[in-house]
Amino acid sequence: MTITTEFVLRSSSLPLVSISETLSPDEIECIHALCLRPDVQIFTIQFDHDDDISEEDLQALDDVVDVDSVGETSEKAVYKLTVELEESVSQAFAPDFEGAQLEPTIITPDGWYETKVFKEYEEFNDFRKSCESHGISLDLVSISSEPSASEDTSQDGLTDRQREALTLAISRGYYESPRRVMAEELAEELGISQPSLSSLLRRGERQLITSSLDSQVQLSTPSS
Repeated sequence: MTITTEFVLRSSSLPLVSISETLSPDEIECIHALCLRPDVQIFTIQFDHDDDISEEDLQALDDVVDVDSVGETSEKAVYKLTVELEESVSQAFAPDFEGAQLEPTIITPDGWYETKVFKEYEEFNDFRKSCESHGISLDLVSISSEPSASEDTSQDGLTDRQREALTLAISRGYYESPRRVMAEELAEELGISQPSLSSLLRRGERQLITSSLDSQVQLSTPSS
C-alpha cells in the first residue's frame, strides 16, 4: 500500500544547510532530483524577499559552485544553484527506491524536512537504512497510508490534520495583514515542528484552491 512520509534528514554533508546557518533565513524551499539522479548538482531554491539574500551572499558559500537568478514572484526570489555534492549524499539517495517527492524540501539549520510517497513501507525503510548507512540520520515525523478514506472528511478533500491546521491559522489571525500570530506559535499549539506546520498549510491551501477551481469549472460547463 502506498504510504506518505514526512521526515527530517540531518547531516553536515547535506548541501545548502549552510544557508540557514550563515545567512539566517527561517527556512528555504528547495527542489531537487536526488532520488531520480543521485549525482544531480542543480538545486532550485526560493527565498522570501524579507530575507534580503543576494547572489553574492550565495556565491560566497563553500558548497555553492555557481548561482543563476531565475526571477522573482510577488513574494519569492528564485535561484538555481550548482552545488558541490559529497559522495555520501549521492550514495544515500541512489535511485533504487520507489519514492517521489511531494513537496519542496524545507531546509532549516536543523536539517532537511521532506515529504515523500513510497509504494510500500519496505521501500521507505530501505531509503532510511541507506541514509543512515551513509551518515545521514532520518527522524520520522509522520507516516500514513494513501489513499485513506477516513481522511476525506468532505468534498473539499482536506485531511483532518490539514483542516485542523487551517482552522487554527484562520482563528488566530495568521492570514490577516499584518499577521496576528507567527508560524512558530501555531506549530507549538499543534505540537508539531514549524516545517511540518508549513507543509500542512501549503497542502491544505493547494487542496482548497484546486477543489474550488474544479467546482467553478463544473458549474460553468454547460450541460449536454
